[in-house]
Amino acid sequence: MESVRPAPAPSKSRLAKTFQRVIHRKNSSKPFSSNGFCLLIPQEKLRCCESQHFDKEEIEECKEHTKNRAVMEAFVAKLFATISSVKAAYAELQLAQFPYDSEAIQVADQAVVDELKALSELKHSYIKKQIDSSPPHVTLMLAEIQEQQSVMKTYEITMKKMQGEIESKGYNISSLQKELQETIHNNRSLERKLNASGSFSILDNVKFSDVNPKDFIMVLHYAMRSIRNFVKFLIREMESANWDIDAATKSIQNGVTFHKSNHRAFAFESFVCREIFSGFNEPTFSVQNDDSLFAGVIQRRNFFFDQFKKLKSVNVTPFLKQNPSSLFGKFLKAKYLHLVHPKMEFSFSGNLNQRKLVNSGEFPETEFFKVFSEMGRRVWLLHCLAFSFDQQVSIFQVRKNSRFSEVYMESITDEIFSFAGGEFKVAFTVVPGFKIGQTVVQSQVYLSPVTPPSKH
Repeated sequence: MESVRPAPAPSKSRLAKTFQRVIHRKNSSKPFSSNGFCLLIPQEKLRCCESQHFDKEEIEECKEHTKNRAVMEAFVAKLFATISSVKAAYAELQLAQFPYDSEAIQVADQAVVDELKALSELKHSYIKKQIDSSPPHVTLMLAEIQEQQSVMKTYEITMKKMQGEIESKGYNISSLQKELQETIHNNRSLERKLNASGSFSILDNVKFSDVNPKDFIMVLHYAMRSIRNFVKFLIREMESANWDIDAATKSIQNGVTFHKSNHRAFAFESFVCREIFSGFNEPTFSVQNDDSLFAGVIQRRNFFFDQFKKLKSVNVTPFLKQNPSSLFGKFLKAKYLHLVHPKMEFSFSGNLNQRKLVNSGEFPETEFFKVFSEMGRRVWLLHCLAFSFDQQVSIFQVRKNSRFSEVYMESITDEIFSFAGGEFKVAFTVVPGFKIGQTVVQSQVYLSPVTPPSKH
């Protein structure tokens, strides 16, 4: 029989490990888990966790640092709030000075002083390190409220200042508008007086024995002022009657491009000049066919210069009432009926009463006819002076699309010369030109640039 071998005894090293594990389990401070197992924590992790625990001193130091930071932030907020208060107080002080208010200035000045004192106290408390007077969060909140109040106060002061400036400028505008209206009223009053009396002291210097082209040019300018005054009056009446000014302009000067909208007045001026100067070359202005009054040149010169002297300072309305059948009266009647269309008169006044009076040999006393008759008087004076010369005086118009010539023409406006190229043509004649013997009085024309031919 084979002998039975006993089982080998466990090795020493294995037994020792088992014993140590039991001993470790008994000495462990950790309780067992509910399921009967023990949770073992590695030593490396245990050392790591122990290294992350803060000491009590470090925690206190951290708390102190956080507190100091909060106190400093609250102090800075309080500092900026105080500076905002200083700015608001100074703004109020400036407001009190314009307009000057002594009581408001004293109050505002004291407010500035108080805020500066508060700012100085903050400086000293910072130097002495005595800035921890209240809980930081309370100080921070109070500082924010103070700053917002100061900002609001500054805005209110700025609004008051701007409102004051607006009121001041509004007052200045009203004052200037009042002055403008007074000036316009005075100008119109002077113009009415001038038109009513016809007084023009320079005309007194015109002598029959020494009449010359300079006198003619002076009286031409005198007449043109009244023509332009009538044109302005005419356009105002058209606008009041709701006329289409563009359509009216095109009916006078069609196909003309105006460089500016206010240049449309030149079209109306050209129409009035063309009609009022029509027949200028005839002694009777084409209103009477009988030239028997002028048996000779000397008689004709004397007659017209006497007419010039008589009418140069006359009041038109009384003169027409006393001399309705005079040559000037006939001239004025013919020009009114020809220049003022019945539809135009009706749109202005709603009737044709003025036309009926003029047709019957009477002359209305309306503002429109006064302006018209003054224009007629000055043009008649120019005509009388022209036939007082011992040399022939004639009128001329420049044809449309003629090349611009500085000898016979001048531009009614200088804006046209800003166009490049330098070549211009006549769009229409505004004021006719005159020839006095060999002397040329330039016509005034409205120009347009010459368009170069297109290149194919």
